[in-house]
Amino acid sequence: MKPTARALAFSALLLVSLGAVPCEDCEEVKVDARSFRCITSMTQVRQFYVDNIAGDLQGTIAAANMTDGAAYPPGSVVQLVPGEAMVKLARGASPATHDWEYFELDVSKDGTTIRRRGFADVVNGFGGNCFGCHVAARPEFDSICETGHGCAPIPVTRAMSGALQRTDPRCGSATVSAADAEALRQLDALVKPAAASSR
Repeated sequence: MKPTARALAFSALLLVSLGAVPCEDCEEVKVDARSFRCITSMTQVRQFYVDNIAGDLQGTIAAANMTDGAAYPPGSVVQLVPGEAMVKLARGASPATHDWEYFELDVSKDGTTIRRRGFADVVNGFGGNCFGCHVAARPEFDSICETGHGCAPIPVTRAMSGALQRTDPRCGSATVSAADAEALRQLDALVKPAAASSR
């Protein structure tokens, strides 16, 4: 029996929704250094921050707040620390990474510079491959790593990530608390061996 036009259209829509083919009607998500701003001016969800550069901030916040998992909309920006980020591109942009692109960033009081960007080959400042960690997240969590999502634990404590967030130089923070200074000292001791071994 020959399939009807309606059945063919439904099949194509199903393939697109499963990420099997690129979505021709989806608007491309354009990412440049201006896409990243002071981390604490983004929306905080638990210990990380989110934004959306395609205009669907409410969709991103809703996905982040779904503790049992959700698909993030295109344009979603997720950051734990100022120096790295992941951005959800249009459906079909990178099926292997669930359409997430990973970024290593340089941040200063003058703004943001993208040091590295890509899909499966970006290594962060701690010496870890971004995709290698996030690919372990269970499917319902859309590659987002939190405790209990299936990802291996990272050596960065919440005190360390919080200190990095509060001292983002793009935010104009003037003073550093004693607790944040100690957390940053411990982080520096952790990062130096990783940086030396990657040379």
